Amino acid sequence: MHAQMVSMETLPMSIGEAVRIYQELVLPAAKEQRGFRGALMLTDPDTGEGVSISLWESEDDMHASEASGFYHRKLEELDALFISTPVRKHYEVSVQV
Repeated sequence: MHAQMVSMETLPMSIGEAVRIYQELVLPAAKEQRGFRGALMLTDPDTGEGVSISLWESEDDMHASEASGFYHRKLEELDALFISTPVRKHYEVSVQV
């Protein structure tokens, strides 16, 4: 299994809107992607910082979601809320409970 982690920063007052968009637009579309296995969104309402972690069956599935434009289309839906450029990293899931 593989994970994509995206660190983001919004104004603290915008974090609720980012969560709403993530739940209503990003997650339903992610569920349609081949190999998608789940996601987490972690937020700090005091600072506006957040982390999105998506889980993928394989590295190929994770990269295919990026190549298809899915990642960039979903990021654009949140773009107006960001105060800095999101940082994306890929990981291999070594332990999962």
